[in-house]
Parts: sequence; structure tokens; C-alpha cells
Amino acid sequence: MMEQRVRTVPDDTTIAQQIKTAQALSVLGGVALSLVSNSFIAATTAIVLWLYNPAPSILIWLGVVVMLNMTRLVTVIFIKRDNLPERDPERTLSLLSSGAYLGGLVWAVAPFLSGGLTTEGANAYVIFIIAGISAGALMQSTAHSRTALLFGGPPLAATMFLLIQQATILSGVIALDVLLLSVMMVRASGMSQANFIRSQQDRLQAITLAESLSNANQEIQLSNTQLETLARLDPLTGLGNRALFNAHLHALVADQDSDPRPIALLIIDLDRFKAINDTMGHGAGDKVLVEVSARLARLCGAHDRVVRLGGDEFAVIIDGMDAAERAQAIGAGIMASAELPILIHGRPTIVGTSAGLALFPDHGHTAEELFASADIALYAAKEGGRRRLSIFNPDLKARIDRQRLIETGLADAIANDGIKVFFQPQVALSDGSIVGFEALLRWSHPTLGPVSPPEVVLAAHTLHMSERLTRHIALSAVALIQRLPAFGLGEASVAINVSPREFSTYSLSAMLAPIVAGSGIDPSKLEVEITEEATLDAVIAGEELARLEQAGFRLAVDDFGMGHSSLAYLVSLRIDRLKIDRSFVTGIAASRQNQALISALIGIGHALDIDIVVEGVETAEEAEVLRMLGCRLVQGYYYGRPMPVDDIPGWIETHPGPGRPLVGASRIQ
Repeated sequence: MMEQRVRTVPDDTTIAQQIKTAQALSVLGGVALSLVSNSFIAATTAIVLWLYNPAPSILIWLGVVVMLNMTRLVTVIFIKRDNLPERDPERTLSLLSSGAYLGGLVWAVAPFLSGGLTTEGANAYVIFIIAGISAGALMQSTAHSRTALLFGGPPLAATMFLLIQQATILSGVIALDVLLLSVMMVRASGMSQANFIRSQQDRLQAITLAESLSNANQEIQLSNTQLETLARLDPLTGLGNRALFNAHLHALVADQDSDPRPIALLIIDLDRFKAINDTMGHGAGDKVLVEVSARLARLCGAHDRVVRLGGDEFAVIIDGMDAAERAQAIGAGIMASAELPILIHGRPTIVGTSAGLALFPDHGHTAEELFASADIALYAAKEGGRRRLSIFNPDLKARIDRQRLIETGLADAIANDGIKVFFQPQVALSDGSIVGFEALLRWSHPTLGPVSPPEVVLAAHTLHMSERLTRHIALSAVALIQRLPAFGLGEASVAINVSPREFSTYSLSAMLAPIVAGSGIDPSKLEVEITEEATLDAVIAGEELARLEQAGFRLAVDDFGMGHSSLAYLVSLRIDRLKIDRSFVTGIAASRQNQALISALIGIGHALDIDIVVEGVETAEEAEVLRMLGCRLVQGYYYGRPMPVDDIPGWIETHPGPGRPLVGASRIQ
């Protein structure tokens, strides 16, 4: 006998109650921000009135506004804690409306402050503010018109009353404007509430309809098996889909207690599929997917499960005693078949594939763990150059887990000053004078310990947080520049490092300009260091570097000599400094080749009128050789390690300055 189901349809009373609840929640959600804004605007209004005509009544009025807003905020907290909108939405709306009305009454006093309302001076500002907060109340209470009108009505009425009392043409015109604003506010408030109620009614009707359809579907007993089969097939390729994949893999893992046997999971991804879709159309992409599906089916046995997970991603589940060997053979066959062209519009096209392989139980004890391991292996195959089969290994997982931990904690580290900025000095070889500092980030992760700067930069790029990270470092650098004159280093500069990837994600010049302008420092005191490969992108990087140069920032190329910079390009950008990588300094005393390279690079700098800074100087011997080669500026542990800004004054006191020997002197390490 078919089970009888009772369908419950909400009556009008229930719907009205739900709408009231939605109104209460909507108004409640914006109250806290409104109260904070209200207090701030009240403070600025009091300041303006006080400057125009100081009077104790202004301070009393401001105190009443703040106390009332605090009381309303406490009320909001209790309403949320007791879940009052769900239990009694009408009472919630009454409490919120009462608070709004009291706030409106207090604001109605504002026009009477400073000797009464006029159309001149600070009182004109009061008219503007009252109109603004009334309109703001309307915008914050679109779900419930009564709240907005109770707040905005009293101050608008008081304003019109005082303006009419003046009996001038100007005050009359302004009073009419305020009246028009009031009428428009009432009308807009009513329309907003009506639209909100209508949207809630539509939502509730949609929910009711969905429940009815769900109940109807549950009552259909015919063709369930056929529908389930269709639901588990990919309509384009005829392979199983993700639902079938999940069911089959979970079933195999669950059967291990009664029928233990190895399982191998291959995940395959096409390497150039997006480019085919973008350049040749989705029809061409569909043809590629169908052909790849056919090739996979031919490579696999009758008992292997081949599925399309979605997009251009496929999976193969192999089980049995020889699962590992057969999976590797299938993977090798996939790599080989990918070299065979696919004809698209009569043109042969090669579509590469990458694959990741994981084994049960070696690489995972659940279906989820096995899939995650295969996915990590696929990631490694792509990272390693694509068109290859990668087998999962624990070291790879450890590296991925480490990167995920870094990414998870990065936002909090930046926001809570967990990312520290240290500064390494740059000195002149001739007399030991300090010419600048380089800002270097340091992060001690609560779980991982010290995290290297490249790992931090990579995580920031992955999470689209490069701008936040660079801003954090730039703010610290600017703060140091502001303190340098007190250290006797008014002419020194501070350099920040910028990854080349950042030029394609945001405008560095637009981010730095307001920071420098707000601090009042000379932009030439802030140096932007880029790695050499950034200068090769003449479209994106070139335009941004030109904007930085035009804004007055100093430009430096880091790790010069490691890439392929165009000297003509460096001249056109007006690069201020070239920094020579430490790899050229290591063993320089015994390496004539390194000496020749350093000498040539220093000569290039002199010819182009560009400062040369040699990094990584760690011994007196290296410093002496560099001095003999004509090097002027150096940086390295021999002169000072990266240090917090508060350690700089102490380092300066012990640092050999002009007139004291630099080479061979003891150093603070």
C-alpha cells in the first residue's frame, strides 16, 4: 500500500509571521553600523557647531546622543542573544522603532543649538546633516518603513518649523525642499517596504512549490532505476559521472573488510583544453572530450571504472591484486596516446595530459583520502612540467600540507602584525657611511616555525593577497624613513622587494602613492626593488615601472646578472640601482672569473650612471676584494644582519662610520 503523505501548506497567519521575522532580522542587521555612524556624525556636527558658537548645550546634546546610541546597542545585543526576532518579531520591531523614535527626537534638538537655525554658517551644515541622516535611515531600513520614518520625521519637522519661522524667501525655499524630501522619503520608504514584503512572499511561495515538487517526486515509484542510471552517466561522453565515481569508490573501500584487495586511482587532466575552447569553440572542445573518453575506454579493462569527473578531468578506478601495475600501464598508455593528434576542423591538434596515481591502502585509508592523494599527485605532475604521470609520495603531501598551513594563516598574520619587517643596512665601502636599508619580511608561524620569504610571497600570490602583503611592508618602510633623520641618516633610503607577478594583479604605483603622500616623505627615499625578469615584460611591467619612476620612486633591479635584462631597457626606465647577487661574491677572492664578472658589472653601472650594490658580503676578505675592484656600495652579514627597526639605533652606535676602518673591523652578527 502506498504510504500516504500529508502536505502542509502555510496559512496566511504563518506567512505573515515569517515576513515579520524577515523584516525584524533585516532591520536588526543594520542597526549596529547605523549607531556607530550616527555617533560619529553627531560628534562632527557638535565640533562644527562649537567652532561656530561654543555653548554647553552642544556638549550636553552630544552626550545624550552617545548615551542613547549605547543603550540602543545594548538592546540590540539582548535581542540577538534571546533570539527575539524568531520568537516575537512584532515586539522586536516595536523595540527597534522606539529606539529610532527616541534617536529622532534627540536629533530634532540639533537645529535649536547655537542660537537657532539659520541658512548661514554652521547651521547650514546642520540642515545638510539632518537631510543626510534622514536619507541614510531610509536606506538602512528598507524592510520596515516605520523605523526609518520615526527616526527621520522629528528632525525634519523641527527643521521645517524653524525655517518657516524665519519668514525669508531663502528659508522658505529651503523649507519647501525639506518638505519635498520628507514626502519623497515617506513614499520611497513605503515602496521599499512593499518590495521587501513582495520578495519575501515570492520566496515563501517558491519554497512551498519546491516542497510540493519534492513530495510529488518521492511518490513516483515507476522508472526509478532508469532515472538513477541516467543520473549517473555523463551525457556527452557516455562515461560515468562524479556521482557514479563517488558511489563506486566508496563501495570498494567499504568492501575491504569482507573482500580486501588493492585499489588504484588515476586522475587525468587535459593540459590545453581551455585554449582549445577559447580559440576553436566549445564544439571543438566537446570533440576532444569524446575522443579522449574513447581512448581511455580502449586502454582500460572491462572491470575498470572510467568516469568523467567534470570539465576536462577524468578518473579511472582499478582494483585487484595487480591494480598498481595495471594502473601504471594505463597511465603510461594515456601519456603515449596524448601524443597522437586529434583532428579538429581538419587540423591535427595535440592535447597533452597529466595524471596522478594513488594506491589504497598505502596512500589513503578512506575514499576521500585516496582521492586527495591522487589529486596531490596530479598537482605535482602539472607543477613538474605537465605531460607526465606522477605517483603520490608522503614528502609531496608534507610539502602541500605545509603550503596550505601557510595559506591558512597568512591573512591573520598580516592583519595582526605576525609578519614582521626587518631591515638590513647598506653601506659605502669607502668610509662606512650608511646609505640605506632593505626591508625583508620575517614570519614565525605558530605551528611551522620560521617560514621563508619566498613561501610567504607564493602564498600571497595564490590567495590574491599580494597587494595586502606589499602594503604591510611598505607601511613599515615608510615608518622607518620618517625616523631616519632622528638617527642622523636623513639622506638614506629604504628598499622594498616586489615580485614580478604583482604587476599583473594590481597597480603598485597607485597603492604606494597615497601611502607616501600621507606620510609626508620624499618618494625618492622609498626604493622599489624588482627581480630582473620583471623588466622583460615590456607591456605590463614596463608601464608600471614607468609610472613608479614618474611618481618619483627610486627603482632598483635585484639579482642583476642572473637573468637577461636589456641594458637599453634599463636606461629607458632610468633604473637607479643594480644589485648584484651573492652567487657572484661567494669565493670571489679565489675566482678570477667572478672577479672579472663583478668588475664588468661595476663598469656597466659606472657607464650608465647607475649605483651598483653588491649583496651577500660576509667576510672581510670579500669586502677587500670588492673594494679593489671599484665597488662602492655593499650589503651583507659582514656589516649587519636584518634587524627590527628598534635595533637600528644600537647597531648604528657600534657601526664603524666615516673616519673609522671598515674592512677588517669587527661586526655585530
